[in-house]
Amino acid sequence: MTALYAVVAIAETSLIALAMVRLALGPTVSDRIVALNTAAAQATLGLLFFAAFADRSIYLDVGIWLASFSYLGTLIWARLLERGLL
Repeated sequence: MTALYAVVAIAETSLIALAMVRLALGPTVSDRIVALNTAAAQATLGLLFFAAFADRSIYLDVGIWLASFSYLGTLIWARLLERGLL
């Protein structure tokens, strides 16, 4: 079962690479924000599966921290776009 966790963690990391391509090539700011939020969500899932693989609960705290701050960052970027500041 732990090998499955490792495979999923590696797969999530490869999905982050695809999101980074979209982040670099996105035609609009909104596309880039969505790509950044997607990369943060995939990084959180990768950390959670790595925590299960390594049997270390400290990585769970990092994953929860990353998820909460990436969500907050997305809200702030959306607010700036709404006000026309970007």
